[in-house]
Amino acid sequence: MMVRLPIFGKALLPLLLMGAVACDATPPPVGMERGAELFETCAPCHGDAGVGKVDIAAPAIAGLPQWYVEDQLRGFQKEYRGDHADDLPGLRMRPMAVSLNREGDVESVAQYVASLEPVYPQSTLHGDAGAGAGSYVVCVACHGEDGLGNKDLHAPPIVQLDDWYLLTQLRNFKSGARGARTDDIWGQTMRVNSLALTDEGMQDVIAYVQTLR
Repeated sequence: MMVRLPIFGKALLPLLLMGAVACDATPPPVGMERGAELFETCAPCHGDAGVGKVDIAAPAIAGLPQWYVEDQLRGFQKEYRGDHADDLPGLRMRPMAVSLNREGDVESVAQYVASLEPVYPQSTLHGDAGAGAGSYVVCVACHGEDGLGNKDLHAPPIVQLDDWYLLTQLRNFKSGARGARTDDIWGQTMRVNSLALTDEGMQDVIAYVQTLR
């Protein structure tokens, strides 16, 4: 006996079949191809080339080391980043990181981000680089004299980061919006260092970092 589908059932059948195919689809292997595919969800905020959008507080990420991007994405997934009510950009970023839930997703998108042409965003702050040089002595131990960072210490290359982003993060560390969780070991280190800086001092040390490019 042949079962007749209602008209609306016939209309939905192709969509249901497409859904079944999509569910069975095997994702690209871990690596650049999958990373490029996943980055399509990042592009609306960070831009196709990863240069960021200051008007929505999305920093430039192009060319950042793969290990650093992986660290930050996992921080969002573990909720020691983007878990504070005062960190609105972080709250927006966390669900994006959580969506990278297949094995190899984080590594793939981080590899793709690292492959993008690095950018050195223009300065937007007006700190005193001379005064900031003295404060930067404390930063050298982790970020290096050249600001290129240290993978072993989970310290990123801060010369590539937007100055407004650096200021936001220093303020977050100082206020406890970031780095207050006991499972955020490296964030706790930054929080301690940020407590010694006034807001003016933060802008001064960031101005000095800009001279290292």
